[in-house]
Amino acid sequence: MAEATHTGFIIAAYAAAVIVVIGLCAWVMLDYRAQRRHLADLERRGVTRRSAPSPEAVQQQAKEQA
Repeated sequence: MAEATHTGFIIAAYAAAVIVVIGLCAWVMLDYRAQRRHLADLERRGVTRRSAPSPEAVQQQAKEQA
């Protein structure tokens, strides 16, 4: 019966942990959506990634292959 006195604390600790995990998941999902919107806006304005080939390089490569 001694462990029955800690039941409220255990339930509260689990509830707090669940709330924190759900909050972190929501934060990550919202940030992901914001980053995707930001990247789409940059791509619309013509900004490309450094790892992506430039349009001029793609055209030059296509001319060389033709």
